[in-house]
Amino acid sequence: MNNNEIKIGLDKLGLTEQNIYRNLTVNELVNDIVANGEGVIGLKGAAMVDTGVYTGRSPKDKYIVDESSSSSDIWWGPVNQKTSELTFNELYKQVKNFYNMNSSTKTYVFDGFAGADPNHALSVRIIAKKAWQAHFVHNMFIRPEENELENFTPGFTIINASDVKNNNYKEYGMNSETFIVFHIKKRIAIIGSTEYGGEMKKGIFSVLHYLLPKKNILSMHCSANVDEKNNNSAIFFGLSGTGKTTLSTDPLRPLIGDDEHGWSDDGIFNFEGGCYAKVINLNPEEEPDIYNAIREGALLENVVYDKESLEIDFNDGSKTENTRVSYPLDHIENSISGKGMPSIAGHPKKIIFLTCDAYGVLPPVAKLTSDQAMYHFISGYTAKVAGTERGITEPTATFSPCFGGPFLTLHPLKYAELLKKKMKRFNAPVYLVNTGWVGNSAKSGSSRFSLPLTRQILNSILNGHIEQCKFEHDNYFGFQIPKTLGDIDPKLLNPLKAWKDVEEYHRSARALIQKFQENYMMYDLGDKNILNAGPNYIQ
Repeated sequence: MNNNEIKIGLDKLGLTEQNIYRNLTVNELVNDIVANGEGVIGLKGAAMVDTGVYTGRSPKDKYIVDESSSSSDIWWGPVNQKTSELTFNELYKQVKNFYNMNSSTKTYVFDGFAGADPNHALSVRIIAKKAWQAHFVHNMFIRPEENELENFTPGFTIINASDVKNNNYKEYGMNSETFIVFHIKKRIAIIGSTEYGGEMKKGIFSVLHYLLPKKNILSMHCSANVDEKNNNSAIFFGLSGTGKTTLSTDPLRPLIGDDEHGWSDDGIFNFEGGCYAKVINLNPEEEPDIYNAIREGALLENVVYDKESLEIDFNDGSKTENTRVSYPLDHIENSISGKGMPSIAGHPKKIIFLTCDAYGVLPPVAKLTSDQAMYHFISGYTAKVAGTERGITEPTATFSPCFGGPFLTLHPLKYAELLKKKMKRFNAPVYLVNTGWVGNSAKSGSSRFSLPLTRQILNSILNGHIEQCKFEHDNYFGFQIPKTLGDIDPKLLNPLKAWKDVEEYHRSARALIQKFQENYMMYDLGDKNILNAGPNYIQ
């Protein structure tokens, strides 16, 4: 919609209301992407763009303004770096000047929502000078009905000025020319010198991480699905490489969302209107849902393709291993959205923590107590595998609090306490599922625990059959481990029995436990019950 004659309040932001194009259709945006020289049309009508130097988030360039209304609540540190009101004002002035000096070119505005539950949705406004950035947020956030735009008031605004550089960053005590700065009180964020679309998506997620817990709503970096009757919902936490997206995309269970959700007193709800999936090494046979979602309306970032035929080589990571596609949720046929319903569900019946344990000492499945759940939620463990990143030759423990550390705005304990309250109130048990190595470490050259067996384990959790099993105690981690589960070899269920080299098992377990304990000490929770629920050396 060209709003040259209609005012939508950009003047309140100091922006000239000229050549404003609000909530354009996908076709209109794609036409502008091509006309502006921002990208081309590729596979099955999907647009393809290049995000330039930055092909991923820039966490060292993310800042929050230190101001009185929010300062005492913020979890300050490497994730949430302080910057001053003065610095924000100087950078904001540059952003406004850039827009106003280029008012003769199109300014794209997306007005929509973050949060599928209308009772808890945040109205968001994203302003950009590039059509593809408007296309991205059109995919990723919840698109409004025409009547919802009539009296639209943004609850948070992001102004994307990716062409603006912070040349005075040293003077401002910042790390580079790139800046992503949030002003909680003013409900504004400004972005400069990075084109990566994920900064807008994850920026709003960080805002919700601040706002929702204050309303007793748990904000979660997780995927979620339901059964075919829209009951028996489950949430899946897990860091990159654990199989969170793959395992929650189940042909028998419609997807609610693959990345970000809230848990209120009414149930769970997706934050987004789309998916943002990695496509490096994308195989249509192994991940048909993602492959089939790449069609008209989808937006590919940084994929390598033939300039003549436009054929994509998904296996080419020469530009980046973080090649991505964004698409509306209804591109996934087996999703709540694809069935024409809002992406909401009742309270989760099961909570699943996914980890890829390259040490090979965690069981393939274990049931956690509430204190153990708190400990492992705060820990957010997985392990990088040798060869996946330059310089990694041994299994390397990785911890990210609440399985989403880079996006937390409050202290991790705030989210953990909310999780515990909701687990207890709504009787939701927690299971830990290891999708990594069992009976050997990754450095042995052995294979990961098989995907079909992991799916079998998940099915037993989701249908409740695992509750009928007899359990035994894991001496190192204190978990309850099923003695038998379907036709899975019982030896595989208990790491002590799965390892042929028992002494190596003990050495690997102790090495990992030490990593857990060192990491946990950073949070100084002062709760002995949670501390004692963690792993120890007792045999």
